[in-house]
Amino acid sequence: MKCLFRTITIICFFVSAGIFISCQQQVNKVADENKTMRIPVSVNDSSILTIDKSPMDMSYFPEDYPKDKMIASGLDNLVARVIYSRPQKNGRIIFTDSSVNKNFIQHYGKEWRLGANEATEIEFFKPVTINGKNLLKGRYIIYCIPYPGKWKIIFNDNLFSWGLHMDKTKDIAEIELPVITNKDEIEFFTMQFQKAAYGCNLVIAWGDIKVTMPINFN
Repeated sequence: MKCLFRTITIICFFVSAGIFISCQQQVNKVADENKTMRIPVSVNDSSILTIDKSPMDMSYFPEDYPKDKMIASGLDNLVARVIYSRPQKNGRIIFTDSSVNKNFIQHYGKEWRLGANEATEIEFFKPVTINGKNLLKGRYIIYCIPYPGKWKIIFNDNLFSWGLHMDKTKDIAEIELPVITNKDEIEFFTMQFQKAAYGCNLVIAWGDIKVTMPINFN
């Protein structure tokens, strides 16, 4: 009887081992198939060869908030962020009057999306005041009408739109900011928050000029 029990035990062991090996082989086969499916696309793929020349960027206030949030505690609450695309000057005239029709980017007095591609978006995570205009917590399109000495900055709630198609019926606020001369020439269009006594500034700079938008949230 003991021999019979031992024999049955051995048979069960080998059957179980066989089932385990078969299952493991199946798992390995699936893993191999997944590896095959995850092979990177060829560098000759047309979508790779046509990478956007004006990459999308995002600025936060407080600066570097998402990164700092992963490694620190007790941070100040997030107040604002801006999402935009960064064209480069690339030897062109950035702003000019209508008499220039070649090698320029933007005519004075015409709507400009403050960047490239999709409409630029700004988001406030608490109510703010900008040049006396109150803006509620939320997301807005932000665009501009530049002039030699000032820029008109316009907030609009027509989200998820292409940058050259502003729906002016959805404008909700407009401010004017003076143009300031940069010390250095800036090749890439840049939007960056900087801390200020009343909250922060959004500095918008390109070429040899910039404007500074005061954002009061204290």
